[in-house]
Amino acid sequence: MSSQPSGEPEPITRIPVTGQRPGESYEVLIGHDLLRELPGILGPRVRRALIVHPRALRSTGELVMSDLRAAGYEAFSAEIPDAEEGKHAQVAAFCWQVLGQNDFTRSDVVISVGGGAVSDLAGFVAATWLRGVRVVHLPTTLLGMVDAAVGGKTGINTAEGKNLVGAFHPPAAVLCDLGTLRTLPVNELLTGLAEVVKCGFIADPKILELLEAHPQQLRDSQSAVIRELIERAVRVKAEIVSEDLRETGRREFLNYGHTLGHAIELAERYQWRHGAAVAVGMVFAAELSAAAGSLDPAVVQRTRAILESLGLPTGYRADRWARLLEAMHRDKKTRGNLLRFVVLDGIARPRIMEVPDETLLFATYQEIAEA
Repeated sequence: MSSQPSGEPEPITRIPVTGQRPGESYEVLIGHDLLRELPGILGPRVRRALIVHPRALRSTGELVMSDLRAAGYEAFSAEIPDAEEGKHAQVAAFCWQVLGQNDFTRSDVVISVGGGAVSDLAGFVAATWLRGVRVVHLPTTLLGMVDAAVGGKTGINTAEGKNLVGAFHPPAAVLCDLGTLRTLPVNELLTGLAEVVKCGFIADPKILELLEAHPQQLRDSQSAVIRELIERAVRVKAEIVSEDLRETGRREFLNYGHTLGHAIELAERYQWRHGAAVAVGMVFAAELSAAAGSLDPAVVQRTRAILESLGLPTGYRADRWARLLEAMHRDKKTRGNLLRFVVLDGIARPRIMEVPDETLLFATYQEIAEA
C-alpha cells in the first residue's frame, strides 16, 4: 500500500452504498494509492485512530500509522492473530483495552487493515465501543474487498459456529487499494474469487462470462479483468445492501453457498479458506436447486466448471454429513427447526428455500460427497 501517488494518478472508482438511516451511507473506493484519501474521510473532528491489523501485516499497519501521524492524528496499533484466530472474544477484549487506555471517544475511529477476518473483528470492536464509533476498512485481500469489508456485517466466532456474535455497523468508508494485492499469493487470489463467482450466479451473469473468457488474467492481481470483477462484485453487494442492511429480505441472497460453507469451516476448525468452503457450498446449493426441479442441470455443470478452473474444491468428505447437519442447524440463517438455503431458479434468479425434509439434503450431499 503506497502512501503517495506515483506519476499521474489514475481515476478512482467510487461506488455508493446508501443507508436508510443517518450515518449509514458511505462509499467504496477502488483504485491505487488510496491512503491519500484517508484524512479527507476522517475529517477534523477525529483525534485518535486505532489501526487493527494481523501480525502478518505489521509493516502495512505501521505505514498507515505513519501517514496518519504525519497528518496530525494520534495513531495506535492493535496487532491481532492472523486469519480466523483473530475473531474471538478475547481478541475483541484486547482491542477494547487499547481503546480505553488511550481515551478513545465517540468522535475517534477504528481502522482495519487486512482480510475479511480483520474487518469482521475491527467492525465488531467499533460497533461495541461506546455503543458505536466510526470504522474505516482497508481490505488487503480480494475476498476482503468484495465481501467482508462491504455491507456493515461484523462478527466474531464462538466454539459453536462462525459469526454467531456480531452487529450491523456500516463503515464510514472502504478503501480497496488494488496495489495491496500485488503480494497476495495466486492461490489466495483465486480462492477470493469464490465470492465473485457467487455474485455472478445470484445477480450479474457478465461476471461469469469474464471468468470463463480470461483464465490467464485471473492470475494477475493487477489485470484489468480483476479490477472489473472486483468493481462488479462490489456493485452487486452495494445495491443489495443499500436496500436491505439488516438481512431481512434480499440481502439473504448474498448467503448463496454459505449455509454448508460455514458448516465446513467449522468442521475444519477454520483451517480451510472461506472461499474454498463457499465453493463447495455453491455446488451443493446448485445441486439442491436441481434436485428441487427449479434449476437446469447445465447450470450445475457450469458452476462446477468455473470453480474447478479456479482450482477450487467442488466436493467434501462423505463421512462428515452428520457433523455438517448439526452445524447447519445452529447457523444464524436457520428459523426454528427449518434449515434455509439460498437456491437458484436460474442464473440471477435466487430465492430462499426452507427444507423440512432432511432426506432431500442427504441425497443432495451424495452428489458432492468424496471418499
